[in-house]
Parts: sequence; C-alpha cells; structure tokens
Amino acid sequence: MEDCYKILGVRHDATAAEIKRAYRQKAKILHPDASQSAETTEEFRNLVKAYEILSDAKQRSLFDESYFTRRSQSRYSRSVNSFDYRKWLSARSDEESRAKLIFFDLMHNREDDAVAEFKRMSVNHAGFRLAKWFTREDFMDYGFILSEELVLRQEYYDAFILLEQIIRMEYSYQYFRLFFSEVMELAANVLKNHLEGKIPDELALDCWERALELGFGKNSDAAFLRKMAAAYKRMGDTSTAKICEEEALRLMHNV
Repeated sequence: MEDCYKILGVRHDATAAEIKRAYRQKAKILHPDASQSAETTEEFRNLVKAYEILSDAKQRSLFDESYFTRRSQSRYSRSVNSFDYRKWLSARSDEESRAKLIFFDLMHNREDDAVAEFKRMSVNHAGFRLAKWFTREDFMDYGFILSEELVLRQEYYDAFILLEQIIRMEYSYQYFRLFFSEVMELAANVLKNHLEGKIPDELALDCWERALELGFGKNSDAAFLRKMAAAYKRMGDTSTAKICEEEALRLMHNV
C-alpha cells in the first residue's frame, strides 16, 4: 500500500483541515477536467483514494496501524521543533497575532478555540478582517474551513459574512475553481435553511439582500426574495414585502 500522506503531500500528524486543503490543491491540478493525460488521471485516482482514507477517522487509524511502526512515529515526534508557536501567539494582543492564532488553532485540532477567538475578535475589535493578514489563497482556504466550523456551531450570520468575502474573491480571482461549488452550496444552505428564526430579521434581511449580488441563480434569488417578503411582513412593512414577492414571481417567470 502506498503512503497516503506522501500522495497528499502532508505530514503524518496532519490535521483534518490540512488534509482537506492539500487534497483541494492537488485535485485542481490532477482533476480530469483540468488534464487529459492518462498519467495524471491515474494520479488523480490515487489522490482520491488517499483522501478517502485519511479523511475518515477509522480508515486513517487502520492505515496508520498497518503502515507505520512505533519507532518511526517516535522518531518523527522527537524531530518536531520545540518552539511553542501557539504559546508565543497567545501571549500577544496585536490583531495580526490574534488572526494567525485563529488559523493556527483551526489547523491543529483546536477548532473550538479558533471559533471562540474569531467571535471574540469580531465583537471586540471594530473592522477586524482576517483577510488583511494572509495571502488571498490562504485566507480563502482557511476561511472556508472556518466557515464550515461556524456552521457546525450554529454561528450562521458570521459564517455567511465570511463566505461572502470568499465568493467575491473567487469572482475576481479564480482559486477554488473545481471546488467553488462547495463554497456556493454551503452559503446557499445557510441562506435558505439557517437564518430565518435563528437571527434577528434585520440581520437576515441584510444577508439575503447581499446574496442577490452573489450569482446563486434565479431560483435561489427568488427563494431569498420570498424569505425577505416574509421578514418584512413580520416587521409590519407590507409594501416592501409586496415588492419582494413581485420580484420573486418575475424571476420565476423568466427562468
């Protein structure tokens, strides 16, 4: 059996987030839609198999037991640099260090800490933007993983705001390419299923209105408009609700 970690190009102690990111980066190069050669097609099959093994906790554990000896794992553990980067970041209060701490925790099995620090910085520091402190590619990759964690913890408004930034970046500079559908699907799921009744109508309306500019398509835009109409009715603004309903009907008739 080939070394799945080597195929993905990650360390043997790589986190789930690191494995996911490595898979996306390699798949963009090896995917049959991007390359027609038989050699890269075979590499892509091996990549998918390696990812399937390492992204499943049980399969990964079985692979580790069968492939690596305790001696090699111990030797690897002793070689890790003793400098505690997280401790160094945690001791600093500047915005750059806190931003880097969020993504560091996200990539080192400390997702709860990453989400908690992101929420704290968002609330206590006006204008806090993760994107300011990272390359565009790193922000888009890590930001998407963070948005997934926010959704899992039912932090839907923050998840959408983060996804919106990533979507707009993708339109100006293609990075996700083959995987952009995953970003759009997650954002659409939040907008359609996890805002109404879970955050104040004013915030939900802001999200749905902004979503109309993000290219989800006529069916989705009509769904957002219907949700906007319902929210405006709850707020007593029947005239604006009627405008939203009419626009939703117009979109559906033009599908």
